[in-house]
Amino acid sequence: MTILRTPDDRFHNLPGYDFAPHYINIGDTRMHYVDEGDGAETVLCLHGEPTWSYLYRHMIPPLAVRQRVVAPDMVGFGKSDKYPALEDYSFQMHHDKLVGLIDALDLHNITLVCQDWGGLLGLTIAANHGDRFARLVVLNTFLPTGEEKISEAFMHWRAFSQKVGTRMQIGRLIAQTISNYELPADVIAAYDAPFPEDSYKAGAAVFPSLVPIRPEMPGAAEMKATRAALTRWRKPAQVMFSDGDPILGGAAKFFRRLLPTAGDQPEITIRGAGHFLQEEKGAEIAAQVLAFIERT
Repeated sequence: MTILRTPDDRFHNLPGYDFAPHYINIGDTRMHYVDEGDGAETVLCLHGEPTWSYLYRHMIPPLAVRQRVVAPDMVGFGKSDKYPALEDYSFQMHHDKLVGLIDALDLHNITLVCQDWGGLLGLTIAANHGDRFARLVVLNTFLPTGEEKISEAFMHWRAFSQKVGTRMQIGRLIAQTISNYELPADVIAAYDAPFPEDSYKAGAAVFPSLVPIRPEMPGAAEMKATRAALTRWRKPAQVMFSDGDPILGGAAKFFRRLLPTAGDQPEITIRGAGHFLQEEKGAEIAAQVLAFIERT
């Protein structure tokens, strides 16, 4: 199987991202992760589609002052290896790679911070490996089983991703979600950095199509089982959605109902942010995560 590896020089001098790289081989791919700080707690930050650990650059430094922070790049994204074929990507592949990384690093006492696909995968892993997790921080994500009505905004995004495929302009797409200011050109370039050619974008191109929109789709059964498991979650959980996400914004209420301990925490809404709330309000979210860890 062909494996693509983005040249290191693509990542030189990215604004706000001067973290030392760390690599680990998981199966046939090399995965990259940021590993900063050395606190007693481990904050595991999982990105979604079509971003990479760069999305957490505003959060990592303040979190790392008091805790260890691990932020991996999923296979197909960031500095991690990439498969060139759409069919090489699946819910199970991503799940197994992340579990492999958590096991290889022997992470325990984890506070999970998850958004978008980071939630679909991270919450499933936490539900099945609860002994490794201490807390959940749930940002703009969902657990789709294919049984509920899918938002029109997501279906438009899914159709668009299928139409453009690997011609997807990732930096521009992220910039278009920012409504309160113009994303600087060098930041847009940083989101494009992992993808020197269209052949590197298969993971980003296929992720929207992997979201279960019918019960028979791969991942739907896992999402349903995760929902059931999280109704029995007894460790602390903080739901923290933004107020400007047209795709997943309504899911905040879903998670506050689903997670039994979510009601024990303040009802926090990140104001003035869209889908990629870590990009727009990273420092504020980091402060809320630290406060959540402290009070629990």
